[in-house]
Amino acid sequence: MQTRFDVSSTSMTADFEERARAALDVLSLRPGFVRGRLGRAADEPSVWLLTTEWDSVGSYRRSLSSYDVKLVATTLLAEGRDEPSAFEVVHAVDTPQPPAARPSQRAK
Repeated sequence: MQTRFDVSSTSMTADFEERARAALDVLSLRPGFVRGRLGRAADEPSVWLLTTEWDSVGSYRRSLSSYDVKLVATTLLAEGRDEPSAFEVVHAVDTPQPPAARPSQRAK
């Protein structure tokens, strides 16, 4: 799941970051949670991204019904940009891969 946020006021940045950390913490306690990240755009510091990875879409959806998640995370997630936020992984490379050996294309 990825949710982007626009935090245009620098006075709101500290509050947003605290609430986003709390949301990530409460989500991390739910069954099926794999990992989560809170990031800030290097070229546009008003843009933030909260990313969570789950073992299944069902785990993510069930996590949203938890009282603690509703109280802490859902209120924050509702402030995100109105755009798709849940994606199905269709290809992943989780470790560096050695270059594949390819036969020469040169004429013999």
